[in-house]
Amino acid sequence: MRVDRAQQSETPLSMVDQTKTALVLGLDASGQAACHLLISNGNKVLAFNSASFPIATSELVSLENAGVTVITDESTIALAPIDLVVLSNSISQSEPIVQELALRGCPLISDLELATQKYFCPSIAVAGTNGKTTTAELIERMMRSANRTITTAGGSGHAMCALTEQTRQLDFIALEVNSFQLEKVEHFRPSVAVLLNLKPDHMDRYDRMANYVRTITRVFQNQQIFDWAIIQSEALAQIRSLGLAVPSKTITFSASNRHADLYLDRSLLVSRIPGWTGPLLDLDHCLLRGPHQAENLMAALAVGHVLRLPLEEMVEALKSHPGGSHRCELVAEVNGVTFINDSKGMNVDAVRKAIESISEGRGGEPNVWLIAGGRDKGLDYHDLCPLLARRVKGTFLLGESREKLRAAWSLFTPCTLTDSLLEAVRNAAEVAVAGDVILLSPACSSFDMFQNYQHRGEVFRQAVELWSEKATRASSEKTLPSPHN
Repeated sequence: MRVDRAQQSETPLSMVDQTKTALVLGLDASGQAACHLLISNGNKVLAFNSASFPIATSELVSLENAGVTVITDESTIALAPIDLVVLSNSISQSEPIVQELALRGCPLISDLELATQKYFCPSIAVAGTNGKTTTAELIERMMRSANRTITTAGGSGHAMCALTEQTRQLDFIALEVNSFQLEKVEHFRPSVAVLLNLKPDHMDRYDRMANYVRTITRVFQNQQIFDWAIIQSEALAQIRSLGLAVPSKTITFSASNRHADLYLDRSLLVSRIPGWTGPLLDLDHCLLRGPHQAENLMAALAVGHVLRLPLEEMVEALKSHPGGSHRCELVAEVNGVTFINDSKGMNVDAVRKAIESISEGRGGEPNVWLIAGGRDKGLDYHDLCPLLARRVKGTFLLGESREKLRAAWSLFTPCTLTDSLLEAVRNAAEVAVAGDVILLSPACSSFDMFQNYQHRGEVFRQAVELWSEKATRASSEKTLPSPHN
């Protein structure tokens, strides 16, 4: 695939003209990076942060020292002359302040749109409900092994606006793109766009699944016939059912549809693409396992194919990828009980995949103790009930959604309410026996009790470490000789 760098750097820049006053809404990592980028571009920058997403004093001082005017009173925004509004990931376009600015006629863009207007290399966008981080990491690992210069941004990685200068030295940048960012894009055009899957998520933000699908499909809207779309075949069917078009060249993949261009045949990832047919990779030779990981691997292989990477180099890189933190991550085994951190499992489909990736108990008996709960995203938790009945011994529920989860699940598996993650780990460990698995897979966001899903995962690790130390002490005390002997 040939990408014209000059063409990539000619993205219209009028929306971030140096004479303009920009307002950044939300000062999470993406919003802070947007402020610094706008300041470096010569813009006058105002910033407003929601009280529900507090930032550290040091970060606030850094912004003010850079020349950003931080607004604490929302009412003052109505008096400020504003030429451009940049929405960070923590701000929904349905919020009243955003609606008011839209009525004023202020152009609204996401940090994704702002960043990519200033990039100097082509981008690979990875979108979809689940698997974005893993797939972006696979693409990066695969391309580095083929001596391509690449980095990743978005999601749990670098803020997109923080890497604009670095893109001068890159062949590609791989972007984890979420639906929030795609709500407000105008010119964003990835050379390769990957859509992994479309499952219910963020239903507190989208009133219908169809609107969620339409939003994510915007990742393709500016592509041209010579760009590439790598799409799960089931997701492509959903897109077409809504009458939406994909203008670029398309490759499909699926773990369950053998008619896709790349498909799973037992443990083999197989291609039917003309000139590239036959088995590509054996899943049994990979550290990543399960149908959902097979799809992530197929998507990465398809990206490598359109970028003309040698198959042998791709396979070697993909086989050795261990998976990332907070995604079905093995934390410890204590007295035969396995602890798994899937803090990134923030929707129903992610929890399903996490449970299904665990080997069944002896005789097919349930062997999973599930820790779940957090801030509700408007999902239908009943969809998990049959799986919970077959595989889960009991659940320990915490956070704002715990009563809703208990109402949905209590007829199918025992549910215990807890006040903290530490308490949930302790309670689960006290009832688990050798061969059981204690799984943190919340089905909810983390913002009611934690800074983010990474923070939640770290607290889980700490709780497991405390339990392991307690179990080790108890075991040592049992083996000490009696003082009467």
